[in-house]
Amino acid sequence: MPSKEIKELRQAGKLEEAYAMAKTELDADKENIWGKRNMSWVLYTQLDVIADNPNHFLEKLKEVKDLNLPENEEMFFDNISIVIAKAARNISYQQPIDTSTLYTLFKAIKDLPIIRSSKWFSVLYKAFHKGLKDTIHFIEFADWWDFSNIKQEDFEKEAKPNGKQMMSIAEQAYIAYAKQLLPIHNQYGETTFDKEKAIEFLPKLTEIVDKHPDLQYPAYFHAKLLLALGDKKDGLTLLLPFAKRKKNDFWVWDLLAEVFEEEPEKEFACYCRALCCHSPEEMLVKVRQKFAKLLIDKQLYVEAKTEIELLMKARTEHAFKIPNEVVEWTNLEWFKNAHSNKSNSAFYKQYAPIADELLFTDIPEELIFVEFVNTDKKILNFIVSDMKHGFTKYERFFNDIKIGDTVRVRFQGGAVGGAYQLLTATKVNNEEFKKQFYKEVEGEVRIKQGNTFGFIGDAFIHPSIVAKQKLSDGMKIKGIALKSYNPEKKQLSWKLIKSI
Repeated sequence: MPSKEIKELRQAGKLEEAYAMAKTELDADKENIWGKRNMSWVLYTQLDVIADNPNHFLEKLKEVKDLNLPENEEMFFDNISIVIAKAARNISYQQPIDTSTLYTLFKAIKDLPIIRSSKWFSVLYKAFHKGLKDTIHFIEFADWWDFSNIKQEDFEKEAKPNGKQMMSIAEQAYIAYAKQLLPIHNQYGETTFDKEKAIEFLPKLTEIVDKHPDLQYPAYFHAKLLLALGDKKDGLTLLLPFAKRKKNDFWVWDLLAEVFEEEPEKEFACYCRALCCHSPEEMLVKVRQKFAKLLIDKQLYVEAKTEIELLMKARTEHAFKIPNEVVEWTNLEWFKNAHSNKSNSAFYKQYAPIADELLFTDIPEELIFVEFVNTDKKILNFIVSDMKHGFTKYERFFNDIKIGDTVRVRFQGGAVGGAYQLLTATKVNNEEFKKQFYKEVEGEVRIKQGNTFGFIGDAFIHPSIVAKQKLSDGMKIKGIALKSYNPEKKQLSWKLIKSI
């Protein structure tokens, strides 16, 4: 057998001679396993050389398939993954990508018994992923590859030459698959959506979201699929942690608007919040169109015309088509008669706080009582109970607030008597709650000789009130006392705030 000679010719780069010798041996006995092996390694070396020539590569690949090597030739099938990946990369990294040829290459290899437990199988996936991820062929390819073959190392981020980290290939894979499953709406209002496929994929996506909470986007697309399937409750639950991290991205609010489309005020606020984000105008055109429709329904024609002119300007500057719906709006009487503003920024800000509250619907609300206000520093001191009191900044939510106000809030963090981060805040009128912190007091003022302060019952009277109202020991008064935190005694106590 000429195995040694063929190998030496192959390693010396004399591939034509090696091929001729291997072919002669194989033609003499086409079922001889040694002849098949010798030819397979010659073909492997040839494939490596011509990996940048797709047509020639495909021809040689057919010869490999025609050998009908048994599946137990694992070394060969493991190594051939490397040259197939090389050929796929050569196609995927060309611009524009020849997706048709790449798909043809996939069809040519999908019946080969490639070793799936090998690290080279992941390399093979990466090579095809780049070129097929945005095509109709991706689902077929990914199903063949089978996500159960993703390895732990595939979840590790990759470092780019500039030092920045790139999303792991595992996360890219799940995202690409989920995106392909989302409903597609064409220009005729028709929707294509494979619900069965989406339902089948959800458990796999759920597992990744649970096992890898550090990955941002799988949870987002999980929520998108749930929403597409009509499960808005679970969709919102999944979306909220992601939305909190990405609250400055307009498309998060666009998606939340979809969640709340049956709650008009919240939907409206989400679009306002989306348009508060600093994003390129060409990216906002679809959101502006959706929002304009809501404005028209509310007969807010000035704001609607402003949105329409902004989206038309952006579409024109980027040579985008003007949608028929928008063209129809511009021909209506209200559009012709309404004036427009430079922007709707001030209008958005009226509603944006409503949207911001939606991010924290998973955090329980509570009532607080305002017991002190520092207007210079925009800080208020509050009480909830003997076990919960502290201070927080309020300027994001109120221009003015006063002692005695009750506020419905959501907090993040905080320690008793310390600083709390205010997430949401709305003034409310709750007399029952307020009664816990107010009371009428009546009786004799007690001021010890030499003191500038005093007491009425268990309520402290500050020196400023003693002086202002010219109070003296034994004087009978009636007043209002407020519960507040005494930092010296480190406890809540009553203090007189005014006499009546």
